[in-house]
Amino acid sequence: MIKIQNIYYMLAYAFQILKSDAYSFCETEEFENAADLLAAILENGIFIQIKKRGLKRDYIESREVSNYIKGKIDVSESIKKQTIINHQLICNFDNFSLDCYANRILKTTIQLLIKSDIKSHRKKSLRNLLLYFKDVRSLDIKIVKRINWNMKFNKNNQSYQMLISICYLVLNGLIQTTTEGSTKLLNFLDEQSMSRLYEKFILEYYKKHYPELKPSASYINWALDDGMDNLLPIMKTDITLTYGNNVLIIDAKYYSHTTQVRFDKNTIHSHNLYQIFTYVKNKACRGKNVSGMLLYARTDELIQPESSYVMSGNRIDVRTLDLDCDFDVIRRQLDGIIEEFFNNRGDLSV
Repeated sequence: MIKIQNIYYMLAYAFQILKSDAYSFCETEEFENAADLLAAILENGIFIQIKKRGLKRDYIESREVSNYIKGKIDVSESIKKQTIINHQLICNFDNFSLDCYANRILKTTIQLLIKSDIKSHRKKSLRNLLLYFKDVRSLDIKIVKRINWNMKFNKNNQSYQMLISICYLVLNGLIQTTTEGSTKLLNFLDEQSMSRLYEKFILEYYKKHYPELKPSASYINWALDDGMDNLLPIMKTDITLTYGNNVLIIDAKYYSHTTQVRFDKNTIHSHNLYQIFTYVKNKACRGKNVSGMLLYARTDELIQPESSYVMSGNRIDVRTLDLDCDFDVIRRQLDGIIEEFFNNRGDLSV
């Protein structure tokens, strides 16, 4: 379980722009569900984008049968289609247009939110925003799961980064394509979307409050005797905290079930434990004092993992983070991890 308001705080850490006065209403307004919250953020964000910078435009490759030369002539197609008979040519050219990929994602997300369970006044505002997208095509909702989210952001379009990320959460959390090809609305949010947000929130929280720990999603090299790493998978941590010779590797896990059941017995997810153990042991080979932690988002299940182990000389903890409480409590939980793993060793003043 997670309080709706805490989704906002998690997003605010992931995207610092949400901590500006323009989004301060999210801290006090009561939202009916996560879709309503994300609709409010997207509505406000797009309005600010239109007011301050205008919607993004980009060069879109277009093709047109024309009476005059425009761009580059497609000679073979012109001959094949026999357009020359009518004194016309098929031309390929770049059109500076609002109908870019990012705007198509925004429009599709707005249309989906209007169909979802959000407040009526929010739906009205979103419909008004659609007027600015009249020259933008919508994406086919049946193939929305194949959207390419690997967009590059720079100083010219960085204002879109938060907007597109909100769209990712909405489109992956609100729809499902069935085997028959039809679509239906899901309960918000899905596990995959929340997992991504949960991981980024914890990393950004530590970056904000503990920069001296150099928080990062860092890579770990395999400790190989012969250096032959062909076909070995890449090891990338969710969160790595480093202070002096001490390292804490955190794997953030957001599951509907915090434990697995084998032969009527609850145990830690085996693949999670194998993964964090591998990270820790390979990092420890670099001469560091390395600890590891599996940090699950707490569920309402009766059995919750809260254990500490020493494995081959390294400490590995399994904890839960309660997200269904006031955010001050969440803050104390995250700060407590730092105090326990660093301050008690005399390495850090928290």
